[in-house]
Amino acid sequence: MITSRVAAASGVRERGQALALTVLVWTLIVLMIVPEGFDYSILIDTHAPTSGSAFSRLLWLALLVAAAGFVLRRAALAGWVVRELNPFLLAFVALALTSIAWSIEPVLTLRRDIRLLTMVLVCLAFVLGGWHRQRFQDVVRPVLTLMLLGSVLFGLVRPDLGIHQETSYELLGAWRGLTNHKNTLGTLACITLIFWAHGWLAREVHLWRALGGSALAVLCLCLSRSETSGIAAVLSVVMLTLVMRTPRSMQPVTKMIVIAAVTALIVYALAMLRLIPGLGVLLAPVTMLTDLDTSFTGRREIWWIIHEHMQLHPLLGTGYGAYWSGPSPQSPSYEFMLRMGSFYPGSAHNGYLEIANDLGWVGLLCLLGYVVNLVMQSLRLLTFDVAQAALFIALLLQQAITNLSESHWLSVLSVNFVITTLATTALARAFVDQRLRQRAARARTGHMNPATITAAST
Repeated sequence: MITSRVAAASGVRERGQALALTVLVWTLIVLMIVPEGFDYSILIDTHAPTSGSAFSRLLWLALLVAAAGFVLRRAALAGWVVRELNPFLLAFVALALTSIAWSIEPVLTLRRDIRLLTMVLVCLAFVLGGWHRQRFQDVVRPVLTLMLLGSVLFGLVRPDLGIHQETSYELLGAWRGLTNHKNTLGTLACITLIFWAHGWLAREVHLWRALGGSALAVLCLCLSRSETSGIAAVLSVVMLTLVMRTPRSMQPVTKMIVIAAVTALIVYALAMLRLIPGLGVLLAPVTMLTDLDTSFTGRREIWWIIHEHMQLHPLLGTGYGAYWSGPSPQSPSYEFMLRMGSFYPGSAHNGYLEIANDLGWVGLLCLLGYVVNLVMQSLRLLTFDVAQAALFIALLLQQAITNLSESHWLSVLSVNFVITTLATTALARAFVDQRLRQRAARARTGHMNPATITAAST
């Protein structure tokens, strides 16, 4: 009787923790999608404000304190997860924090660092309570779907806010919904489509639910008119299907395809941006065969101006998030106003170049190491959990593609960073669970004290 009461109490406590962590994650995701206070006037200039309201700061502080407190309460398990965590994510966080020392806008870098620390701690806390194998997608899929549904309704009720009113060809009539830009809505729809396709392929959701969620995602993709997200959606779902439907005997071939696809995208990005001399010759056949500008986004002048600035501080950059401090004459990014007819892009429109500009070659190496490690961890997971590995691979491919024209990699201004970091911590937790299962098996055969397993998992 006592044992059953203890188990029931433990179950209630675990469910309460799971609900609290879900609220943390949902709050963080919504904060990263919806402009503060639904004030779309701040989006007339495409750069984000450097500081929020008192309520916004209080909300971020609450997230930071709650996440840090939960991590401390689960310190033993957190230690296990950190040991399995992508080391280049930790290296990037350390580099971003220390960049305050050489930042050209240390106050702005400090704000970005606090947000970075909050996001990472929330994602780490998420995998420490109420965890089960499907929890990542079970928590993220619903909130993304609700945001897409809200975007459609918002666009119908308030088309003046939910639909771009600009007259330029690329924005005219494009929907942004509840987000800040059409490309953000497109990216959100792409990720949601991946989650619903995965749910059906993994038999985690009913066919009709999967069709409904997928249809909503495709509708938002079309309304956003985001070509890059459309391409990413098609290729990511194809990769997802390939990984999940390929027989286990063909896994070596699947791994080679994944490695080749991600490698090609990274090499293409580095060659396109001329970050590594000599790689540009690889793009010549693409240009000749397709007669396309190898930037395929018309953003070459943006990249060239940022590339010039990067040469001034090639090793460590000018500080995390410090370059885009606003279109004022005191900011080095004011160069765009002078050279592009008062146009201020607000970001490098390329995730690889954004990191290189902020944190130099050291930051770019951290990013490349992070991506490579994500690939290797996903392929390692593939050997014992195909469905989860396929989801992480598809999300990684989507990020690698969209970052060719948008700045999402490790950016605290993008919801993509939240989702990618959640996937990173979920990967680490999957390996912790595998180790615990292995230890439990050894304990059953008398080779390990069961108390060791219990201590590690609490």
